[in-house]
Amino acid sequence: MIEIKKPDESAILAEVIVKGMEEKKAKNIVMMDLRGVSGSVSDFFVICHGDSDKQVEAIARSIEEEVYKTLKEDPWGREGLTNCEWALIDYINVTAHVFLNEKRDFYQLERLWGDAKITKIESSFT
Repeated sequence: MIEIKKPDESAILAEVIVKGMEEKKAKNIVMMDLRGVSGSVSDFFVICHGDSDKQVEAIARSIEEEVYKTLKEDPWGREGLTNCEWALIDYINVTAHVFLNEKRDFYQLERLWGDAKITKIESSFT
């Protein structure tokens, strides 16, 4: 019997989130693969930052629009869109974090989850 592998749904979702971030010129996008990290709360974190609260909000909205357009999936939850210093969009297996630069430096998620495999996304506007 031939076993047909399903595409990695979490990885696909993470890539679509990256596309949503890129649509609004997010800075320093990184994808953190947490699948091999003990105690991880998600398969992937996708992290970026914007230069203003308006850009943080625009990036967060773009992520939701791109994921829905591509995968017909709504987030399970969202936080931080009141003051837009940091926004979290939770798709259970993949969590998007959009920060103002100084908030990203403060929370240091890349350092906190340093055991994850981190992929930096190259963009022409970072």
